[in-house]
Amino acid sequence: MMKQTINGVFFDLDGTLLDTAPDMALALNIQREHHNLAPIPYHKIRPHVSHGALAMLKLGFDINLDSKNYQGMREQYLQFYADNLAVRTGLFNGLAEFLSELETNSISWGVVTNKPEFLTKPLLKALKLDHRCCSVISGDTVSPSKPHPLPLFTACRESNLLPSQCLYIGDADRDIIAGRAAGMKTVAANWGYIREEDSIDSWGADKIIKDPVELREYFWDSFSTVNSN
Repeated sequence: MMKQTINGVFFDLDGTLLDTAPDMALALNIQREHHNLAPIPYHKIRPHVSHGALAMLKLGFDINLDSKNYQGMREQYLQFYADNLAVRTGLFNGLAEFLSELETNSISWGVVTNKPEFLTKPLLKALKLDHRCCSVISGDTVSPSKPHPLPLFTACRESNLLPSQCLYIGDADRDIIAGRAAGMKTVAANWGYIREEDSIDSWGADKIIKDPVELREYFWDSFSTVNSN
């Protein structure tokens, strides 16, 4: 079977490209301490991180979008997080090598996330990844955000790539929904922040992958690239 050509790879951020859970958990527990509440164990926080501030506040304070104090608590949480943005955050093991391999083979890579821009760009800069990305689309760069495909279309347009020649990798159902709607190949990152209630098998991803090492093997075995003979 002829391999599909892939010229661009886009990553979701939290739980896919970067292991941001330690710092997002730290921010939540700082906020809980501020409100005279005991810390929540890290293992209970980690699965919720990909769903952002809303999930953090639901877990930490049992408040949601309809709560009268939601907006104020959200702003407080995001400020605590912004103050601790890159304390222990880094690439998941194996992804540094994969990014280098993509660059060596002239394959563009970028980030499409629902994380707000005021957090996304400083985080990528702190980790010295910002200048390596072909495009960075945050949750408030365009509207609507994922699961709508517009952010992915925007990233392709900025990168001069065809969606049909791109791969999108994410650890939430909205990532796979957006990627499929954009006409991209999709990978569900099972190394990410998957909750017990998430049914990853039902998302419809082209491939579910357990870790970045398997991702590298899958990519080079399954796709041809601009430099393939």
